[in-house]
Amino acid sequence: MIDKSENPVISMEGAGAVLLDAANTVFSPATQERIWAVARALRRLDGVRETVPGMNNLMVVFDPVAIAPERLERKLDAAWHNIVPDAVAGREIEVPVAYGGAAGEDLAALAQHCGLTPADVVRRHAQAHYSVAAVGAMPGFVYLSGLDPSLAMPRRAVPRMKVEIGSVIIGGAQAGIMPVTAPSGWHIIGRTEMALFDPSRDPPAAFRPGDRIRFRAERIEL
Repeated sequence: MIDKSENPVISMEGAGAVLLDAANTVFSPATQERIWAVARALRRLDGVRETVPGMNNLMVVFDPVAIAPERLERKLDAAWHNIVPDAVAGREIEVPVAYGGAAGEDLAALAQHCGLTPADVVRRHAQAHYSVAAVGAMPGFVYLSGLDPSLAMPRRAVPRMKVEIGSVIIGGAQAGIMPVTAPSGWHIIGRTEMALFDPSRDPPAAFRPGDRIRFRAERIEL
């Protein structure tokens, strides 16, 4: 349960967006479910153009002509404290992964950092139960909660300029999958052939908040 006495920080982000930041609370599924519920509720408000849930935060994009920022902030605060989140009926999705080798160049370094063998890293990564906490940062990118804490590793001080599409990655205490080839400071431990984003598909993103993910080791190169 969330202690509703803990007030999130609500601030303007330019002339047409408001950010609710609940980072003063420790991440938990209950916190994220409340964010999803508030996002759904605010979408129905006249003047709101879009709601974008993130990890421990929610961006609300609005038309300042249709709704005054002060009124939107009051609505957002009231929704946070009063809404009763519904259970999200997420899907169970299995993601096949080739771990290690050229597709997972950071597997050995991550294992050394964690005091584990590469085989232990693969086993713990594949045995964990993940939830899609948020979709964003780039089209189709998933922020996954549920990473085994023993596999946490700070992000690289200098990001790589090119991390391949499908890379299975770890950054801090979060797991993720690269939906496109792009720069990233996360650590690469494997790769999947699953397409996370296809603009010709409806919806284009393969995952949505609340989906539950299991990684399956198809191949391991230690």
